[in-house]
Amino acid sequence: MPVATSSKPTKQGTEPRANSRSAQISLCHKVASKLREMIIRGDFESGAPIREVDVSRTLKISRTPLREAFKILASEGLVHIRPNQGARVTSIDLREIKELFETVAGVERNAAELAAQRYTPMELRQLELLQDSMENKFRSGDLDAYFAINQRVHRLIVSMAHNSTLQSLHDWLFVRVRRARYFALGAHERWEDSIEEHRDILDALRRRQPLEAGALVERHVRETGRVIGEVILQSQTSKRDISDA
Repeated sequence: MPVATSSKPTKQGTEPRANSRSAQISLCHKVASKLREMIIRGDFESGAPIREVDVSRTLKISRTPLREAFKILASEGLVHIRPNQGARVTSIDLREIKELFETVAGVERNAAELAAQRYTPMELRQLELLQDSMENKFRSGDLDAYFAINQRVHRLIVSMAHNSTLQSLHDWLFVRVRRARYFALGAHERWEDSIEEHRDILDALRRRQPLEAGALVERHVRETGRVIGEVILQSQTSKRDISDA
């Protein structure tokens, strides 16, 4: 007896197209990640346009994934996209910085209070190792490495709260303040202060003191925001003085 076969035509090429689409999305996110780090480090000046031709040539990509990457960065508040004018790095605004750090200070305080009660021994050990590594980078004067570890410390403390909603909120805010935090760490005196503050935070967490840990984290984040505000104001004042000269 013959075996019945389906009369429906097969969809030729469906899998390759799906794979191609997946690869395109992956490329867009890789490009966005590269540009994000460049913006955070200050490779593009605040308020400056990003020339598509130059970036495409530098990263060896076409303009299509680049424009999709710009959309991702726009959703994070790092660039503005204007019709027929391309993308421009957003300016660091004093009022926005103040509001962001007020919000992040509250979120991280809540996270630290929960983390002091919920962290695992393995998580605490990881935090201790990061603290040691951060101090080594401080002593060697390696700003980029110090900054990267500093950000991992903040994210780890939030993850130690074991609260997915808090984690998601922090992730959304965090990318918007990273550029400003890097800006503040450029002021050498903030390096040493930050190290001391992180030591105190670690000690409070180690002793499982929720209120103390939360208060220290909030003070640390707010102080960072204050320093950033001063640095930005000084920078803006210097530019005005130069233009008036």
